[in-house]
Amino acid sequence: MTTPRRTLRRPLAPLAAPREPVDPARIGRRVVRRRAKGMDAGAVAAALEDARFDARQDSRHEDLADDVRGPAELAEWERIAQLLADAAPGTVYDPDTDDVVQAELAAEAAAAAAREAELREAARVAARADELQALRELGTLEQTEPRDGDEAGRGELTRRAGGYIQADVDAWLAHALAAHLGHYRDPAAREEAASLLMPPVLAHATLLAELARLVPGADMGQLAFAGRLATSEPEAAGALAAFLARVEETQV
Repeated sequence: MTTPRRTLRRPLAPLAAPREPVDPARIGRRVVRRRAKGMDAGAVAAALEDARFDARQDSRHEDLADDVRGPAELAEWERIAQLLADAAPGTVYDPDTDDVVQAELAAEAAAAAAREAELREAARVAARADELQALRELGTLEQTEPRDGDEAGRGELTRRAGGYIQADVDAWLAHALAAHLGHYRDPAAREEAASLLMPPVLAHATLLAELARLVPGADMGQLAFAGRLATSEPEAAGALAAFLARVEETQV
């Protein structure tokens, strides 16, 4: 007696911490702000003159022609100098009360949160793709009701397969869409599917729905031709579904 082999799967890699994109100009501005903190208008003016001198020196070197950090530092000194010039006498620079700095920090925090959300979503899709693959291997995919986001899981399986069509997954989704199973019970989910699924899958679902109306209780195995037609000729499948809908209307 042989023991059935199990398909080995690599465990999901842990989520990597989002890396902040390297931006020399932003680094330069941050350096200036740290140096300028606590400076009054006179000290900032002196630092600005030094920055202008450095800029003139750098302009003589061709290898610094593409440098963005230096000009960014100079521009930041100029901005801070103007900020203090417009403030009350004796005011010292404080990044914590600088509206420009606070706006930048808020934008950076929002960008970091968006990157984290993308990582979490990618991990969720990968995990669901693993589940769908396991259901395929167990032969129970057809008995499983789809969940919200399975369209992305289908896309991940296609990516892993090098772009090959996932015929069994497409047929499963088309049947679920036609029969309003799983999350497709929600009309909003069915409407959203139009932008998430490929045209052959949508044509297959539409044709299945019309055939089911004409022949209630028809076995899915009897309607396998609908999937083949939708895969090879999605426009023809859609046209046939529309024609069948007209036939049904004339019989009412």
